[in-house]
Amino acid sequence: MGKKLFTIFWESKFIFLVILLGSVSWVAVMIRSGLIYDYGVGFWGPNGHDGVWHLALAEGLARFRFEMPTFAGAKLMNYHVGFDLVLAGLFRLTGISISVWYFQILPVVFSFLIGGFTFWLLRIIKYSKTQIFWAEFLIYFGGSWGWALGKGESTFWAQQAVSTLINPPFAMSLAIMLFGTIALAKKKYGWVILCFGVLIQVKAYAGVLALGGLFVAAVYEFILKRKYGLFGVWALSAMLAILLFLPLNGLSGELVVLKPFWLLETMMQVSDRVGWVRFGEAMVNYKYGQIWWKAVPAYGVAFLIFWYGNMGMRLIGEFTVAAWVKDWRRLGLVRVFMVSVILGGVVLPMFFVQKGTPWNTIQFFYYSLFFMSIIAGVGFGAIVELMKKKSHELLLVVGIVGMTLPTSYQTLKNNYLTIRPPSYLPNEEVEALKFLSAQPAGVVLTYPFDEEASKRAEAPKPLYLYVTTAYVSAYSKKPVYLEDEMNLDITGFDWRGRRSLVEEFYESLDENFVYDFLRENNISYIYWVGGQRARLGETQLGIERIFENSKVDIYIVQ
Repeated sequence: MGKKLFTIFWESKFIFLVILLGSVSWVAVMIRSGLIYDYGVGFWGPNGHDGVWHLALAEGLARFRFEMPTFAGAKLMNYHVGFDLVLAGLFRLTGISISVWYFQILPVVFSFLIGGFTFWLLRIIKYSKTQIFWAEFLIYFGGSWGWALGKGESTFWAQQAVSTLINPPFAMSLAIMLFGTIALAKKKYGWVILCFGVLIQVKAYAGVLALGGLFVAAVYEFILKRKYGLFGVWALSAMLAILLFLPLNGLSGELVVLKPFWLLETMMQVSDRVGWVRFGEAMVNYKYGQIWWKAVPAYGVAFLIFWYGNMGMRLIGEFTVAAWVKDWRRLGLVRVFMVSVILGGVVLPMFFVQKGTPWNTIQFFYYSLFFMSIIAGVGFGAIVELMKKKSHELLLVVGIVGMTLPTSYQTLKNNYLTIRPPSYLPNEEVEALKFLSAQPAGVVLTYPFDEEASKRAEAPKPLYLYVTTAYVSAYSKKPVYLEDEMNLDITGFDWRGRRSLVEEFYESLDENFVYDFLRENNISYIYWVGGQRARLGETQLGIERIFENSKVDIYIVQ
């Protein structure tokens, strides 16, 4: 079967071409980041924060440190580390740097795996080459209507297909979920258990949706055939997920809070989203004033804007779903699973937000967009096959391509194909951090991130002035006492008390306090860039400089 499938794939030249072109567009958002240019290491898009965080985490795991790389001494908690463990393992096995795996190799692997697994799945459930072609087109190029409003891909909150690889755990979870769905279609339940069980540790959002979708599929099979077997598969998948999830995520339930329609309210009110401020303020006032006859339709309209704004041309999939539901007895487990994931992906972020970074739960919806891309593609393909006149077929094709591609084009042009990146690691810091990485193990103290200085700095910004990031940990390969406050918020760590102590250390004139602070917190190195200093000198602090260049000073605590 595997050889036959490969032959069919190879003979489907147009499908292969769309996977190739789609992969190129996806990889373009990653492949230039992490490389050394004449000014230093460049980072495009959010890679200057998100990518650097994964580098820091994987560098620590590769050295068997299960602690927060940016909150030295604290156990790694409340984060799915499956992808980062894979990164660390690949580095240990091959010796190829984690940065190269992250930015240059795995993006290519994931983009082709997702396209290949989609092809495999759709062949199993008997879709034609035309339908598969359009499903592949939409999973790679599907976009929102943000461009029509003169705004970006996330105008309606959700990132679109072109940005899939910016979130490598999301891309990895798609590949695993697709393979698990293939196993479900082929009734290879051992693989279903493994795939849907481990998803929770790769991407928690994917794990929740996959287990939910599998449970609904089990209910469907019981109603239709009075079979209980799939409940057992679901139970074993859930048990595996719990076993993998609890050790590192015991407190994660406290990170998600009930806050209905926060995404809709901010989408309408915030200027870099839809930004219809008067409408947004009115709907919120109706809610708090309990004027329900106005609030309900207002929120309904906002939801429709959210749904159709994000869907773009994927809205075609609604007609396919309607046809499936009408003939629900012939749906099959795979279609039931996909529809369940779509519904779960849109309902959950409507009601729940994440503490610290409320918008993070929009990631549930990414899976809705992905599976709607598949459904819309097979539906559009069926329409194309029904066209009797080539002129009508051409008009349809030009229409869907012309209204889908602007999102990918706009995102790549404005964010990833620019000459200079928005953030970079200067050559002087590359040199300094390379030196620090070669020193004996120890905790590094940096200067607290200065948000006001960041606002004053012009792009491209060095990482220490970009946003709060984990770059010292990532490139020194050492834990940092306090860094990347954004991810500490996401993972639920109370970092503000530690920041107050650090600020007191830098401002204090009490020699005993500053001396004891360094030693009581097991700090071995101090990393200063751009003229950063403490009020007291080296002698009072009990430190000795071991490295300096035009931008960086590194001290060792004696």
